[in-house]
Parts: sequence; structure tokens; C-alpha cells
Amino acid sequence: MADTPETTPAGDAPQQPPQVSNRIVTQYVRDLSFENILAQKGIKGDATPEIQVQVNVDARKRGSDNQFEVITKLNITSKTKDAGEPLFILELEYAGVFQISGVPEDQMHPFLLIECPRLTFPYIRHIVANATREGGFQALNLEQIDFVALYRAQLAARMEAQKAQSENAPIN
Repeated sequence: MADTPETTPAGDAPQQPPQVSNRIVTQYVRDLSFENILAQKGIKGDATPEIQVQVNVDARKRGSDNQFEVITKLNITSKTKDAGEPLFILELEYAGVFQISGVPEDQMHPFLLIECPRLTFPYIRHIVANATREGGFQALNLEQIDFVALYRAQLAARMEAQKAQSENAPIN
């Protein structure tokens, strides 16, 4: 009988899980900064780039019911491989406003920090490619970001910080 659907207490129709709805209301660039250090200072020798990408995701509830703003923050630095001299710095904050319903409360936090940035990432990738190309470099095509791994890393860092804080708390 494990394959029979759950029924309501009255024994009527089977209960259906709530239908998840995730709609992008709007998305926009909150902040964009591109600094071409190579053009400002010039670099001698080989300028083979080494690129580092730091990603952070943040979410908050908006005033409207079931609306959330999810912000993906990127900090991209490019340095020469041999000398470590900076070539460019790109900082981007990209926000999406989402209308979400049907997600259980205990699953909302991972949903906001995994699924929502996954939807806006193609636009972020496009902005980064255009900014680097227009800034005088070869267009930087970001690889897909594993938002599940990023979420787990942020959760682990938060747990470590809480653990360290509780260990260092004075005992009364």
C-alpha cells in the first residue's frame, strides 16, 4: 500500500503538493564597476591573464507578498600569471525580483540562494562578457556557477562562525 496516494482526513481526494511558482518580476544591474589597470599603468612583458572570480549571493524579502530580491555579487580580478600585476577589476551586483509561491518555508532559503541566481546567471554572463570586451580585453565568458556548492560553502562558513563565536563567549 506504499504506492497509494495520501488522502484527506475525510477520505476524499488525494492531497496534491503545492504548485511551485517562480516568476521574475524584474532584474537589473545594481552596481557595475570596471577598472582597466593595464591601460592606466601599462605592463611590461607577458600579459597572460590569471582570472579569479568571487561570487556571493544574498536575498531579502520585499514589501509585497511573496516577493524577494536576490542579489548576485561578482568580484572578478585579472592579473598577469608571471608577475601578478593587475590587469583589470570588475565588480558587479545584479539583482532579480522574484514572485515566489508554493515553496515550503523551510525550503525557501536554499530556493532563493540556488534557484533564483541560476535563472539570472545567463544575463550576468552576458554583462561580464560585454564589460570585459568593451573594456579592451577579450570577452570573458564565465563558466557555469554551481550555486548548490556555493550555498553549501556559505552555510558551512556560517556554522563555523557561529561555533567559533559560541566557543569564545564568556561564561557567566
